[in-house]
Amino acid sequence: MKIAITTLGCKINQYDSAVIQSRLEDGHCFVRFDEPADCYIINSCTVTDRADWEARQLVRRAKRLSPLAKVLVTGCYAQVAPEDVARLPGVDYVVGLNRLNDLVGFVELPARDGAPKIAVSDVKRERGVPVLGTRALPGHTRAFLKIQEGCNYSCTYCIIPTARGLSRSVAPGEVMEQVRRLADAGYLEIVLTGIHLGGYGQDLTPKMDLTSLAQKIAASGLVPRLRLSSLDPREVPDRLLDLIAGSEIICPHLHICAQAGDDGVLKQMRRNYDTAYYRELLVNARERLPEAALGSDIIVGFPGETEAAFERSVEFFASLPLTYFHVFPYSERRGTIAASLPDHVPGQVKKARARRMRELGARKKEAFCRRFVGMRLSVLVEAKIDKNSACHRGFSRNYLPVAVRDGDEFVNREASVHVGGFAGGWLSGSIISRAFETLDPSTIAANL
Repeated sequence: MKIAITTLGCKINQYDSAVIQSRLEDGHCFVRFDEPADCYIINSCTVTDRADWEARQLVRRAKRLSPLAKVLVTGCYAQVAPEDVARLPGVDYVVGLNRLNDLVGFVELPARDGAPKIAVSDVKRERGVPVLGTRALPGHTRAFLKIQEGCNYSCTYCIIPTARGLSRSVAPGEVMEQVRRLADAGYLEIVLTGIHLGGYGQDLTPKMDLTSLAQKIAASGLVPRLRLSSLDPREVPDRLLDLIAGSEIICPHLHICAQAGDDGVLKQMRRNYDTAYYRELLVNARERLPEAALGSDIIVGFPGETEAAFERSVEFFASLPLTYFHVFPYSERRGTIAASLPDHVPGQVKKARARRMRELGARKKEAFCRRFVGMRLSVLVEAKIDKNSACHRGFSRNYLPVAVRDGDEFVNREASVHVGGFAGGWLSGSIISRAFETLDPSTIAANL
């Protein structure tokens, strides 16, 4: 059977899709989603109303490509609104989160003549993280490993706790087994991911935390590079910063989500910190990790964000030692508190604010990247930037994007790259050590 899988949303969804594919590999082949297939699997997101719309568009596209194919929708949209998804023309099966066995079973069944079949659990009752077991993540050189699921926070703009339930963690022994499998599959970098990653281990007995887990993985020596995905500001302790600063395995890179740079907006969002706390955290992180990439998510145009509040936000982020921003115009999500707040910002104003904030982020990124021109960076070489490019993309340990010349022999290998310039958001350079990936960490550090 020809199966096509497409994924909307975050790294957690990407990981879940990889798990699905790994369970279906025996007896099936996989094609791109824009090709004819016997079964289309749409792993949906529901973080905004637009994400729901994108999933509906993908259902229509699948039926246009192969009218007789069965269409299966899973992920957060399927979990939150299964009946709405089931009413979409062309949908045969709706599978909520953590129902992998049902999903695999439905793939083997024919397209349905009658009403779609639905399999959805009550995530509020979920304990543990059952979606595990992938050995490969198609299309990725770096491996994403989900160690945590759900969220205990109640940010007013977010539907994810409704979709994924309360925070729960993968036991350390299971995490280490997954790390071992990914290392055996040849991955040199593993990215620890979670919906509320900084909450890792608080539900375990005995309790554990992310710092202790990262230290355990680094000490194992199973992989040469370990990276952390997004963290909330209240969950970046000095212990973690010191661990990263002293580690040759844990990559010097932190993505700490601010969401807004005005105290009034942060309060409306129901974030549990203010701008003074965030500033102190960023200054502290930069002092301990002078060469680390420090990133943030920023929402602009949140309900009630006045022009003055936005100007304060711009001034705030301009003053911080951040390396890059991910900027999002606020997008309404039905079922959240924020959707019912007054004073929604007009769409054109949100677009203009997003453009201005992205321009600030681009200037910060360029200034930080240019510090490394003329230096050597340890780069994990990935696929070509595009099919017509002579360069491969790659990321340094401190998460700088590098266009690598003559990288054909070094895909999924770590190489020492001499950085020669910066243009179009990319550093560029040439490999100068063809045996670099065989060196031990102390030798690598000496060459940087």
